[in-house]
Amino acid sequence: MTQTFHALTVDKQEVDFTLEVRKLSLEDLPAGDTVIRVHYSGINYKDSLASIPNGNIVQNYPMVPGIDLAGVVVSSTDDRFKEGDEVIATSYEIGVAHFGGYSEYARVKADWVVPLPAGLSLKEAMIIGTAGFTAALSVQRLEDNHVSPDKGNVLVTGATGGVGSFAISFLSKLGYDVEASTGKQDEHAYLESLGAKSIVSREEVYDGKIRALGKQKWAAAVDPVGGEPLASLVSQIEYGGSVAVSGLTAGTKLPTTVFPFILRAVNLLGIDSVYCPMDVRKKVWDRLATDLKLPDLEQLVQKEISLEELPDALPVLLKGEARGRTIVKLI
Repeated sequence: MTQTFHALTVDKQEVDFTLEVRKLSLEDLPAGDTVIRVHYSGINYKDSLASIPNGNIVQNYPMVPGIDLAGVVVSSTDDRFKEGDEVIATSYEIGVAHFGGYSEYARVKADWVVPLPAGLSLKEAMIIGTAGFTAALSVQRLEDNHVSPDKGNVLVTGATGGVGSFAISFLSKLGYDVEASTGKQDEHAYLESLGAKSIVSREEVYDGKIRALGKQKWAAAVDPVGGEPLASLVSQIEYGGSVAVSGLTAGTKLPTTVFPFILRAVNLLGIDSVYCPMDVRKKVWDRLATDLKLPDLEQLVQKEISLEELPDALPVLLKGEARGRTIVKLI
């Protein structure tokens, strides 16, 4: 095993903040029972927040960001894993309180590790990453709450982002009629290529006014946006419909009323990919390798970058300029 390796680190000491690629050793890695040679990681919104001094996502410094990783087990003291196993590790404390995926080697808890499902490569797993997993979990929760293609159109907000792009692709593959909401006029062709049947503007979802009850437009929705747009969206869901919410890019406040819930039986479904139970996590990853497996995952890759390119690439999500996924190759 190599004595030293490269990792992207962030450090904050009083007013000084650094973001740089450094050499580390295995002794520098935090405690854990499973050492993984990382092959791929990806960029998520949390990772971008970790790259700035006031992101309020990193719990202790120094830190190696990267909430996603896929690679090969080098060693493990846990009987569930052995040398050579291909695995995925996402979420939990990875990249925020425990050294993450922007490192050629990672040491994590076996309880955080998912065996790579047959039918997925390590690269494909990181093209999916937390964004794709969150979208798939959203679809799973909608189906668990009786949403099906025959019920009507499903809206996806934040459609050009990672969660939105995957949600459109998964829903379309399952036979749903998908409407995509975006404020980016030049991305309509991209969204249609993912499977969106129609494009609606952000203003059609939220025009600046939140009504107690609006016109019923959608049977369900996948929403990684949150905030006031979500409050407006909830008021426009059809009777008995559901909204799977996983994000807060539009803010954390939800100024809605009880009327959509008590007069239209609307369900607001919280999607948590961080501490999602392992049995559900494995079920969703298995679906990502089977009925949700996309024929051309590469279509969702905006770019593939190296560890050294990360400092320049991380701010993109904070600027709202992302489309699809950026993945990081470490081997």
